[in-house]
Amino acid sequence: MTEGGSQRRAPLVVVVSGPGGVGKGTIVEALVQRDPGLYLSRSWTTRAQRPGESDGAYVFTDRATFQRRIDEGGFLEWTEFLGNYYGTPTPEVTPGHDLVLEIEVDGAKQVKARHPDAILVFVLPPSRSEQERRLRGRGDPETNVQARLRKAEEEEPVGRALADHIVVNDHLDDTVDAMLTVIRDERRRRDRGA
Repeated sequence: MTEGGSQRRAPLVVVVSGPGGVGKGTIVEALVQRDPGLYLSRSWTTRAQRPGESDGAYVFTDRATFQRRIDEGGFLEWTEFLGNYYGTPTPEVTPGHDLVLEIEVDGAKQVKARHPDAILVFVLPPSRSEQERRLRGRGDPETNVQARLRKAEEEEPVGRALADHIVVNDHLDDTVDAMLTVIRDERRRRDRGA
């Protein structure tokens, strides 16, 4: 809202992107816990839920249901990787909230094409070996670990080129603090222009 309270700016679209194993899910959960003005759009996937993975990590669905949603134009973005679909449903944001999307680089490109004013924060691991350790720690099969590491090498230059901000996720609290500062600064900038 502006200082006079008469206008409300359009919601921010904050895209948190980066290769698998950089901690996107952990980061976005911390963001929405610390900032009640953020709404996280839960992505869909056709992959199986990993052992110990939260039921809320994704909307886990079957391929036919996902395909129907694609056919109906119900995704803001979607992609296929390792034989599974991943996508962000077209969100219905609660008034007064800003939208956070946790998506891979392919999806980030799609969102930026549809919403050029979206803020893309590209998250990097502190090192490739740390990324590999995180991938193994979450229970990915070895073939998926290697595929995600190869994809990360391809995605990094694309993500860097798309990004409005780049953050290295070395220490979670520092990463979340940096991202909250980006969001608050952008809100102030847009509120002045509203």
